[in-house]
Amino acid sequence: MANSFSKEERVAFENLLEGFQDALVLSRNVSVYNTDQTMMERARDTIWRPVPYIAQSVSTTPGTPLGSYQTMTQLAVPATLGFSQTVPWTMTSLELRDALQEGRLGESAKQKLASDINVAIMNVAAAEGTLVAVTGAPAGTYDDIAQCDALMNEQGVPNYDRYFGLSSRDYNGLAGNIAGAAAAATRSFGGDKSNRAFERSFVGNVAGFETYKFDYANRLAATTAAGITIDTTDTTITDYVPQATSNAVGGQINVDNRYQTVTLSSVVGVSVGDAFSIDGIEAVQHITKGSTGQPKTFRVVALAGGNDVVISPPIISASSIPTDAELQYKNCELVATNAAAPITFLNTADANINVFWQKDALELLPGRYAVPSDAGTAVMRASTDQGIELVMQKFYDIDSMTIKYRLDTLFGVVNKQPEMSGILLFDQ
Repeated sequence: MANSFSKEERVAFENLLEGFQDALVLSRNVSVYNTDQTMMERARDTIWRPVPYIAQSVSTTPGTPLGSYQTMTQLAVPATLGFSQTVPWTMTSLELRDALQEGRLGESAKQKLASDINVAIMNVAAAEGTLVAVTGAPAGTYDDIAQCDALMNEQGVPNYDRYFGLSSRDYNGLAGNIAGAAAAATRSFGGDKSNRAFERSFVGNVAGFETYKFDYANRLAATTAAGITIDTTDTTITDYVPQATSNAVGGQINVDNRYQTVTLSSVVGVSVGDAFSIDGIEAVQHITKGSTGQPKTFRVVALAGGNDVVISPPIISASSIPTDAELQYKNCELVATNAAAPITFLNTADANINVFWQKDALELLPGRYAVPSDAGTAVMRASTDQGIELVMQKFYDIDSMTIKYRLDTLFGVVNKQPEMSGILLFDQ
């Protein structure tokens, strides 16, 4: 075939794929779900992924019939192959004389696509994580990370496969605490960890999290909202009822239970991404349903018009004739009610968003292109260990003596459980 790849190009593609896989730092630390591509095309590239069940137990006496059986509600969230990333470039017949040039372009393409996947995962975690920790000082101590560990432990998040991504400045601030002379003298872990922190700004595992340094980080602007309240005597606000499906004109449709629309006293100064707590609403341990004594944190997902905002997670207090679904997925305790309960916004200063998550919260969905190999264009394809596929194509234009190259990948990212992921903000 006139446009087939040379042996050198095939070797270069194999090397590129290897380097691409090495660069996918975040994709190795989230769960992966490989979809059936025929089914995804028929479903407009969207699939509903299940949220973990949370069961309730009852006290029984052997030999005594149970009074009733609970209805188990299976919640699910939509996941979409929403990212279609391409790096296109051309090379003339003169440029092709320099084989090194071709290798550098492939390396650059690989680096960009790997970055696109990592950034997509980080963006979803930063925008949708609802566990919010803040500090009043710059990054610098173990307590900063331990605060996030406590948040997860108190709310029943599994204590394994936990990861933390920090901006370079915040990560280095933590490394500085380890590397300092005072730390080396007082800590029992000896000099090796301090030496690595000093020589390579390496932190490693801290408070149960495997930490990573990002050379890019999302920013969250300081809120200008103040004096805003919400009516916690209104059970339509405080007693969200989870449901697997709802009735529509065409029949039953799935429901995304990660969000709730609530009415505030005002939305002046409120922005998407804002983090807040509500007076009188405490977080609970999701398995035992016992109150943690700590404020439940929420994120603003969208402004819905008027004084309505979409928040995550929904307020499931199960305080007014609760259904089985409310009891199973209860996430907060209503310890006080107020027709004008004060809202405390947590992002009071501009800051980098440092993200933390449990592996099962975030999910990566690899996609696949059905590119024909007999249409005059040379095609090579290969997949990483996570199932992420790279497709490389080449086409020669005889008029301009130019070869067009393109490197493509298709994938999706979903935060299945925002209450198993969160953000840490310094200097608030």
